[in-house]
Amino acid sequence: MNKIYYLSSCDTCRRILHELAPGPDTELQDIGADPLSGKQLAELHRLAGSYEALLNKRARLYAQRGLKDKGLDDAGFKALLLEHYTFLKRPVVLAGGQLFIGNSPKTVAAAREALHT
Repeated sequence: MNKIYYLSSCDTCRRILHELAPGPDTELQDIGADPLSGKQLAELHRLAGSYEALLNKRARLYAQRGLKDKGLDDAGFKALLLEHYTFLKRPVVLAGGQLFIGNSPKTVAAAREALHT
């Protein structure tokens, strides 16, 4: 089963979802309405290798709190990801046993290919 974590209020996520054209075998989870559980985050961490790889360092809250200068460790990144959906780099696509994080054109193209093979 493939899965996409996205934010329905995000224009970029909506555009990418349209681009990805997920099929009926792909589960969609709007993290604004249905936040990540600890178990889901642990699975993403296992696949990504670190919580930092999942963190959206361009989030407004990240800048507002001055987190860039705080020297956070993996436990700090995990706490942020569980605290608020805005800290998750989006979208996150699980497809074919692979993890694709973020919205770079290269990442989106690779996720699309994995979803449709």
